[in-house]
Amino acid sequence: MESTYVFLVALSTLSWVVFALMPWRPWSNREVLDAMDTGDGEEVLREITVVIPARNEAEVIQQTLHSIIEQGPGLRIVLVDDNSEDVTVEKARQMRISNLLIIQSAPLPAGWSGKLWALEQGRQRVTTPYTLLLDADIQLARGTVKALREKMDQEGVPFVSLMAVPSMSGCWEKLLMPAFVYFFKVLYPFQRVNSRHASVAAAAGGCILVESRLLSHISGFESIKSAVIDDCTLAWRVKSQGFGIWLGLTHSVKSGRSPQRLQEIWDMVARTAFAQLHHSVGLLALCTLVMLLVYQVPVITVVSSNNLIRSLSVGSFVIMFLTYVPILRFYHRSLAWALSLPLIAALFLAMTWTSAIRYWRGERTRWKGRIYQRQDSSITFSKSKQSKLEL
Repeated sequence: MESTYVFLVALSTLSWVVFALMPWRPWSNREVLDAMDTGDGEEVLREITVVIPARNEAEVIQQTLHSIIEQGPGLRIVLVDDNSEDVTVEKARQMRISNLLIIQSAPLPAGWSGKLWALEQGRQRVTTPYTLLLDADIQLARGTVKALREKMDQEGVPFVSLMAVPSMSGCWEKLLMPAFVYFFKVLYPFQRVNSRHASVAAAAGGCILVESRLLSHISGFESIKSAVIDDCTLAWRVKSQGFGIWLGLTHSVKSGRSPQRLQEIWDMVARTAFAQLHHSVGLLALCTLVMLLVYQVPVITVVSSNNLIRSLSVGSFVIMFLTYVPILRFYHRSLAWALSLPLIAALFLAMTWTSAIRYWRGERTRWKGRIYQRQDSSITFSKSKQSKLEL
């Protein structure tokens, strides 16, 4: 039995060494873009239309629109209301923004997700050379749009995306959200995403600046209309057509949502986790084994009386914590949170299994009160009294 522990902990430590030495350094924060408020650039803003899909966003929509106005004059805004059941539209109209166009979404066609259908309707109203796709809860620091546009020219790419700073005011958010970004960067190393020579593609759907002609070139959002991971699928679609993309972290794009409970974070991760694994049982099993090996084996073996096993376990912990420190520092979190990484990994693994179980039960994904079924084009609305709409 002891030899088995030696083998497992040695394999765990080796895995951490390989991860730390990867040339693309998925744990580092080299790809960063923050706002530059230069006070000019109105001409640049006139070339951009902001498209915002919104469903039940009354709590945050005014803050989002205010942050857009603060970018400077010239920006056009298209707000697509995806059949909100609250006062989202009324809140937006109260802002009295002259260049704001509000569209009421048409009925959801078969095979479309609600967000992508809203984005497609908004895209069809864009007449400017550039389109900024923005989630309804996103707040931009002044100068962010100009920085995005300049980054596009600097990198020579038609597609630039920034990962918004998630809300971290609640206890569960402080525990889980830095790790959410950390694991995303492990799955999609930003250096490889931004390389024209790598096939890895990803984006952060909350904030994407893209050339409008490029969206037309790929047939708009119809080409990805049923995608579960819509942002990464859009990035893959763009990159597969031979265009460059750029993805980075930022402090200038923030989520304005109120603190989320554990269940809300759980559902957010479970919405796409099994899709990340291409709904493969084999990849799910492999993911489970790897997560247990690299995060849980050191926890079990660190108390061993065997000096070799204990030393290897400590070595795993040291590398584990050191690779988590950069993202904690980026978000100004206490480094003590690194000690909870094995627990965090266990929670994310459980969320992944929740995603798989829901899929096996016939649920493709769920979001914004809608549950998209696998076997047909029906959608269940998750209310106290559920009704089913056949499309």
